Amino acid sequence: MRRPTLLLALVLLALLGAMAAKSLLIEIPPVRAQSLPGQFDAERAKARLAFVLGDQQAHPTDTPANDRVRERIVGLLGGMGLKPVVGDSQACNTLYKSRGVSCARVHNVVAMLGPATGKALLLSAHYDSTPVGPGAGDAGVGVATLLEVASILKDRPLRRPVILLFNEGEELGLIGARAFLADPLSRDVDSLINLEARGVEGPANMFETSRPNGPAIAVFASAVDRPVANSLSTDVYRLMPNYTDVNSFAERGWLTLNLAPIGNETRYHSPGDDLAALDGATLQHMGDQVLAMAGELTDGVPAARGERVFMDLAGRVLVTLPLMVGAVLLIVLLAAFGAVALRRGRLVRSLAVTVGTLVLSTGLAWAALALIGALRPGMFWRAHPEWTHLATYASVMLAAVLLLATAGKRSDVRQLRAAFWLVYLAIGGLIGLFAPGGIVYFLFPPVLVLAGIIAARWWRPGEVAGSVAAILFLYLTWGEMLALLEELLNSGPMWIFAPLGALLIVPPLIEAKSLIASRAALLPAAAIALLGWAIVAVVPAYSADRQQRFVIEHVTDAGSGKSYWSILNGKARLPDVYRKAAQWRWDKLGHAEGKRWIAEAPTGAANPPAVERVAELRNGNERTITLRLQPNGAERVTLVAPDDARIRAAGSAGFVRPIDAAVEDGKYLVSCFGRSCEGLELDIVTGRLAPILFTVIGTRRGLPPSAAPLLAERPKFARPQYAPDQTVVFTRAKL
Repeated sequence: MRRPTLLLALVLLALLGAMAAKSLLIEIPPVRAQSLPGQFDAERAKARLAFVLGDQQAHPTDTPANDRVRERIVGLLGGMGLKPVVGDSQACNTLYKSRGVSCARVHNVVAMLGPATGKALLLSAHYDSTPVGPGAGDAGVGVATLLEVASILKDRPLRRPVILLFNEGEELGLIGARAFLADPLSRDVDSLINLEARGVEGPANMFETSRPNGPAIAVFASAVDRPVANSLSTDVYRLMPNYTDVNSFAERGWLTLNLAPIGNETRYHSPGDDLAALDGATLQHMGDQVLAMAGELTDGVPAARGERVFMDLAGRVLVTLPLMVGAVLLIVLLAAFGAVALRRGRLVRSLAVTVGTLVLSTGLAWAALALIGALRPGMFWRAHPEWTHLATYASVMLAAVLLLATAGKRSDVRQLRAAFWLVYLAIGGLIGLFAPGGIVYFLFPPVLVLAGIIAARWWRPGEVAGSVAAILFLYLTWGEMLALLEELLNSGPMWIFAPLGALLIVPPLIEAKSLIASRAALLPAAAIALLGWAIVAVVPAYSADRQQRFVIEHVTDAGSGKSYWSILNGKARLPDVYRKAAQWRWDKLGHAEGKRWIAEAPTGAANPPAVERVAELRNGNERTITLRLQPNGAERVTLVAPDDARIRAAGSAGFVRPIDAAVEDGKYLVSCFGRSCEGLELDIVTGRLAPILFTVIGTRRGLPPSAAPLLAERPKFARPQYAPDQTVVFTRAKL
């Protein structure tokens, strides 16, 4: 191998090593060996959480298991000398970003600290879990944090009230948050710290703020020593279908900060969300931040105004500036690099290298993933996503080397450098149109390069020095963001990391262009990419820590009397025993939209839920139907109406909530969960006078005895996620 080719191979390996190491940028300090008085003690907080969770059973809203969790929380608060109040409300809330309303009987636990009057700080977390897991992370980590913070703040001379809210029903549609807004205490609140979780490890990200975010960012920047936050993620979160209690609280206009860890989503909403998996360092990081911000906010809401863009530097310091300043700076930089790139020449070829790398690497990654996916259906990267990430980044390197050796062969480094940063700034401008907070990532590296270009007039190495500094700064910021995205997008699409990673990989390869003198340079790049994808093709898909999603359902269509087995596993290959025992097909069932594995099953004995029409009131072209629910053993009853049902509102007395049909397309959902659904009366307001054909679905945890063989042969590293193994019965009712 020729010397330049060998050196290039070393550069590529070093670059791939840097891409593997970027996760170190988001590492957080370990649990303190000993906390001083007044400091957050993660070990003590986790011990309280262990007591609260007891036997670590799932404890969804309005179940005996959740009653026991609530009683333990109340007992701990009382033991601190506080006087918790337990509410009781049959409440309903809008299903945000979808066409629906959900109802349940909720019992919020509220405790007060500090003076009895004045504007208050609200600290909130939900204590209910999903029906499928113990919820040590979601949101046990928040419950543990609030209990420990309460034990510290109760001994401080607070200047204004602090309200602790342990709410119920978040997992069903933020119902406890809606019930709290009906509580007179909520009228005194002016600021909120909400605690959530989408994983069990890693830093507690501050991922959502009130708008404009100036006051919230002023608090966060002043109080937090180890910040992990950026305005790109807060903007992107608003575009995602996810939601938390903050969505309900937002209508009050409170100063808001929302925190959550996102490490290892494979345990989220599953039996794996347990105490053993919850990282004490994550709890420490969340607790330190909440205690510091609460201390800041007990002095009052800051006077800061406006919208800020912000990002942390390797979790050490928060960089912020006004959005308008960032937008103007981005425009100035675009104009400057446009002029530089035009003056240097060969612009089309130089642009082709960067743009071509973005496109070609995305295509290579997509094709490789599709090929492996055809051989290994399902999330084959789930146990070891790092190998898929590295293979994707190796594909980026291959695409970049290919284009530097061909389209960019006659372009010099200065021309390619200017073209890259011009494309980089253009991407920042496009992102800014949808997520203005994202422009913060596209300002400082080009400033360093431009400073180097200017300095080169007097100091010859200036441009190279500026470029190296820009690459390092880019790695510290965009590299950290990319590491967080790898956690957030664990379920895919994995090819998205090709264009995102290209923004980190292309600049150093441009600086190393002298080593890419011929197409022989493709050999090490191609070898590394092929080796990467070969590893992806053979590493285990699932592990004890990161298991396969595998939900078993017994579904009965009461209308036809037929029953089916339903397997939700991402279309992964079923165990051989399953395939030999029944004729499976990938299809839909009448109760749900998504496809799943289906096979005929022994008929179930469960009765379908029923709805009784109690009354109907017409007012012009609108009618209100009053229904009484009869779950017949179901834990959850859901009424599904077609997308042309024109349902305008639904809910129980005092909580009839509007449905904005313009928010989403699709069917309408009205649901109730828990013991109190028995005999519950619901009002449904529709703009359709003709009868509506509802699908009425009843679900309950557990399976009939006939499921024993399926349970016994479920793959070793597989567990339910997002839904429990459950029995489903559905029927139809024209109302």
